[in-house]
Amino acid sequence: MGSVNFFLCLGMFMMVGMANSAKFYELFKPSWALDHFIYEGDLLKLKLDKYSGAGFESKSKYMYGKVTAEIKLVEGDSAGTVTAFYMSSDGPNHNEFDFEFLGNTTGEPYLVQTNVYVNGVGNREQRLNLWFDPTKDFHSYSILWNQRHVVFLVDETPIRVHTNLEHRGIPFPKDQAMGVYSSIWNADDWATQGGRIKTDWTHAPFIASYKAFEIDACECPVPMEAVDNVKRCSSGGMKRYWWDAPTMGELSIHQSHQLSWVRAKHMVYNYCTDTARFPVIPEECVHHHHH
Repeated sequence: MGSVNFFLCLGMFMMVGMANSAKFYELFKPSWALDHFIYEGDLLKLKLDKYSGAGFESKSKYMYGKVTAEIKLVEGDSAGTVTAFYMSSDGPNHNEFDFEFLGNTTGEPYLVQTNVYVNGVGNREQRLNLWFDPTKDFHSYSILWNQRHVVFLVDETPIRVHTNLEHRGIPFPKDQAMGVYSSIWNADDWATQGGRIKTDWTHAPFIASYKAFEIDACECPVPMEAVDNVKRCSSGGMKRYWWDAPTMGELSIHQSHQLSWVRAKHMVYNYCTDTARFPVIPEECVHHHHH
């Protein structure tokens, strides 16, 4: 039986490893507002109007690996709108890795907010503006997750690293399979300048466009116990996942330089330095190399 399981995992590993630039419906399904989906060849567009936003989710759950989508954000006046691309597990103690793109008035930069939830607890927001206009063309947004860290990447440039600090007693998301999700919705109560600027519906519909979906990760059968998923999706014996390679456990020197540049030039908010919200510095901020 063991050999059968081994070959099953190996087959899954090889198959998932080749899941490059899949079409939307191969990996995902609409989760709400199907009439707000527009399909144009390999392009998917999600539409937000005053009646509804829209969202989709992966057909499978995954543990460890990398997910990517190329996204072109809402052009023009996008104030009040949020487009999200994220991974999440289920339940009240869920884990979650978020990209949230916060719209703005014409001429003002889009803000990218990232957040990490561990065991149902978030409040780890970072915000940055990008070094390009994300409404003019498609750019890739990726989440890399392994047992050492979670890395958020934009066009393969790391913009955030959340390191595993379990050895210091800090929980790390490691044993809950996660789905991949995206949505667009109206959040004008908080999204733009703290909610001061509202969505201008005369500019609707607001359109976010997607293409080149990639999920290179360990697929988890449902239902399966968490401990079995961890075992299935961890390297061991002859089974070797690329995300467990030593080089994937930390940033390269070049990537570290890129991250330092992003933090110095483009970060506009970091929960780690928000003493009004957190009079006591959050523990992971004290120990993180990159916060």
